[in-house]
Amino acid sequence: MIRHPTPRRKRDSTITLINVVFLMLIFFLITGTIAPPLDSSLELVETSELSGREPPDALVLHQDGSLSFRGAPTTPEVYMASHAAEPVRIVPDRAVAGSRLIEVTGALRRLGAPSVFLVTLRSLE
Repeated sequence: MIRHPTPRRKRDSTITLINVVFLMLIFFLITGTIAPPLDSSLELVETSELSGREPPDALVLHQDGSLSFRGAPTTPEVYMASHAAEPVRIVPDRAVAGSRLIEVTGALRRLGAPSVFLVTLRSLE
């Protein structure tokens, strides 16, 4: 007598999809809360087609040309004294003078910054 194999029931793949989406949701919720918020009065410079990353800690160059780090006023010399071997990230205000931005980045490089990154707002156009 020949026995026919019993047909196997196909498993539904929606459970796997739900698990993946849930894990992605948890990942984005956690990573979104790690970085501290930037100064609320700061207007970022806009650029287009530039790839970059958002810094957790950055120097903020305000409209009047002053620098701050984590909300406290600072200078390139004071900042580099405690962050000598790290790449420097600067978040410039949109209205800051270009000459001041060049002056600050030059001072940071002279004081030993291995690299200086400018953080800007990516244009959606």
